[in-house]
Amino acid sequence: MFRPFLERGQLLYFVYHLEAQRVVFVSSAYEGIVGRSPETVNEDLPSLLARLHPDDLEYASTRMKHLLQGKFVEDIELRLRPALDPEEQVQWLCCTAARVEYAPGHTYLSGTLQDNTSTRQYMENADRFNKKKNTTLEILSHDLAGPFTMIQQVAGYVSEKVEGLKDDKLNELLSVMKTTCQDSINLIRDFVDNEFLESVNVDMKTERINLAHELSDLIGQFQKSETNLEKYFAYEGPEQLYYSLDYNKFMQVFNNLLSNSMKFTPDGGRITVTLEQQPNQLLLSVADTGIGIPEVMQPVIFERFTPARRPGLRGEKTTGLGMSIIKTIVELHQGHIWLESKEGEGSTFFISLPLDKLG
Repeated sequence: MFRPFLERGQLLYFVYHLEAQRVVFVSSAYEGIVGRSPETVNEDLPSLLARLHPDDLEYASTRMKHLLQGKFVEDIELRLRPALDPEEQVQWLCCTAARVEYAPGHTYLSGTLQDNTSTRQYMENADRFNKKKNTTLEILSHDLAGPFTMIQQVAGYVSEKVEGLKDDKLNELLSVMKTTCQDSINLIRDFVDNEFLESVNVDMKTERINLAHELSDLIGQFQKSETNLEKYFAYEGPEQLYYSLDYNKFMQVFNNLLSNSMKFTPDGGRITVTLEQQPNQLLLSVADTGIGIPEVMQPVIFERFTPARRPGLRGEKTTGLGMSIIKTIVELHQGHIWLESKEGEGSTFFISLPLDKLG
């Protein structure tokens, strides 16, 4: 009954005899994934293992130990480097396997292997788009809202100066100018806030990523705009650290934290993202040299529609939803978020994540 799936499906089925150290069965999908005949599988195995991506070796070794201990391992994603041309696309494989012992000397590893390369390419393109979109939204919201706020303030100043002229037409125009600017600021901020809200409503989809690289790359994008943003950005941490999380959601956290730091850090200030692996946790932080958060507001900062909400230094609007969304996403990752802040000296937001998703 299952033979058509074994012979025609794109999912590769395998059985490996541990004591004999040989593959005793592999389905015909082997040819589509590896490009070789299934009969050559034992001959091919050493070269296939040699092609494992160096960054995945420790991860693969850990999961193999779990498998040999009798644990069921599921959806293990590994990368194969190109066989000949290093410029070719790496191949993503997803493995699920179990250990089965029939009798002494008859222990087998059986499971499935699937080529996820096209899916990963699609996801990476979507991730790059979302990352660029989120960063662009924040920079645009800052750069666009700033001039509107300045025009609004100038219109208010001019209104005071011409009040004695009793010119109704002029006063009406200045009033329209102030109202239009405020409406534009609200529109910009509402659009960004809605992006965060919609992001939270999407189901969690975890994947293993180089978190260190992603955070460093994110800060690098802000560093390119330091002149326009009039602030300095820095990343402190390793170049490589793999962790399993929902990439889009978690990077949304950092985009929002960075956005808040930008709103409350004066021109010339500094914003630093730090990543550190500690003995019992993975610790991340976003620190700024901004105006700080009043002590009375700190206990309610993560509440939905928090009373701690306040406009940014340039009058940027806030709905009070941002910190609530951040806390929700962090907790979905079994993490914890807290802050340390002192008025006039800046704020630091800390995120602690469990180590069981590391590697």
